Amino acid sequence: MTTAYSRHLRGCLVLAIVTAFTALYAAAQAPLGTFEKDGDIGRVLHPGKASLDAATGVYTVSGSGENMWADKDAFHFVWKKMEGDVALEADIAFIDTTGNEHRKAALLIRQTLEPGSRYVDVARHGDGLTSLQYRDSAGAISHEVQSNISAPQRVRIEKRGQYAYVYVSDASGRLAPSGAAMRVPFDGAFYVGLGVCAHDKDVTETATFSHVKLEQLPAAAGQTVLYSTLETVKIASTDRRVALVAAEHFEAPNWSPDGSTIFYNQGGTIRRITRASNPTASGPSTIVATGAQVHCNNDHGLSPDGKLLAISDQSSPDGKSRIYIVPAEGGTPRLVTPDGPSYWHGWSPDGKTLAFTGQRAGEFDIYVIPAAGGVETRLTTAKGLDDGPEFSPDGQFIYFNSQRTGLMQIWRMRTDGAAQEQVIADQSNDWFPHISPDGKWMVFLAYQSDVSGHPANQDVELRLMSLSDKKVTVLAKLFGGQETINVPSWSPDSKEVAFVSYERLPAP
Repeated sequence: MTTAYSRHLRGCLVLAIVTAFTALYAAAQAPLGTFEKDGDIGRVLHPGKASLDAATGVYTVSGSGENMWADKDAFHFVWKKMEGDVALEADIAFIDTTGNEHRKAALLIRQTLEPGSRYVDVARHGDGLTSLQYRDSAGAISHEVQSNISAPQRVRIEKRGQYAYVYVSDASGRLAPSGAAMRVPFDGAFYVGLGVCAHDKDVTETATFSHVKLEQLPAAAGQTVLYSTLETVKIASTDRRVALVAAEHFEAPNWSPDGSTIFYNQGGTIRRITRASNPTASGPSTIVATGAQVHCNNDHGLSPDGKLLAISDQSSPDGKSRIYIVPAEGGTPRLVTPDGPSYWHGWSPDGKTLAFTGQRAGEFDIYVIPAAGGVETRLTTAKGLDDGPEFSPDGQFIYFNSQRTGLMQIWRMRTDGAAQEQVIADQSNDWFPHISPDGKWMVFLAYQSDVSGHPANQDVELRLMSLSDKKVTVLAKLFGGQETINVPSWSPDSKEVAFVSYERLPAP
């Protein structure tokens, strides 16, 4: 009797345990409102959790984890499996205002639930930094594009085709494009949802997601709006930062020698924005007075001392671009190249000579001319387009791009045109070499091998070459092209590069 009773008790205990685990499993697998499931991604010491307040529609998500960045994936994820074009938006807030400043609450799209998966997200950090973060291939290192708006209340991420776009709210709460966009291709089904990471493996952080909206986007149709984004990228980390975004078309940034100002062209005018004491902040743009020259193109740049601005303008009756010099603060332009078309690209380090691309007798070649005016000198005679000439900081070379081998490649020569030699031999079309002020680096624009010329609206890469060992790395991937980085755009400390990227988004 005792043995039978013991067996009965053991059976009841097993049944209770099975029932409890079944209930827990069912609860874990039960849908959370809009989403299907939740669970920890990667290795975490403290299991995360998620809940939904049915009355308010607020999701509360707690997550531990060392990080969700670089090569780390350790966080709690609430997700739904989807396909096609999608959008997810929410108001985000952290429960604790004193946690790790790098903790993250994010809206994510992941190819798989495995660590190292391809992904893209918009992440609100504990200190307010809000970034588009991405890993564009499995096992790669993450990169980011930082918004210039701190701690927006509401954020949105859209996947349209192979691109992801991030929207952030302004002071009024209205969502607007952040300027952060990235090509991250997903194959078939993927996972969309909410994530929280403590950025500290020993603790758990909690965030709320309210007014959550997850939608399947219809196929793109109708009119689109072009957004231009002025960005900077740090060469050490490849972190990108939005400085200016607008539903306008602007191009070709130049960094002033003192680092305080960035110049660019828009609508035939030259404009500038002043960098505040905080290097990630920018003031409103102002127009540089250029007199009768009101059709300036994207070939312009400052003299080594920052006092003068060379512009290329097409206001003459024949519509041909010619080079003028104007005071950097604005004034009356002085004509330098009577003949055209002429497109400025570089100042010599002593400020006495300009390098430019000129079309003469149907051929585009590299020329130099005294900045004070005078006779132009032709330096290249090879068949095919030569373009983008720029002096090295030591004044010994002029770097340029040439199509003489078939593909557009980077070359250099002595400043008198002697000793022309190829710097890069690869399978892409490479344009616009820019040498860092310290002479250690060269940044250039790379198109795919089947792209002819240097058109706009292309998937392109900014690449960085070390001039000491010729090693080339990718600095940034973007949608851009001809207007992105035509002219010198290094920061004076050789740590950052300015460029322009573009987005084409559906009209409101």
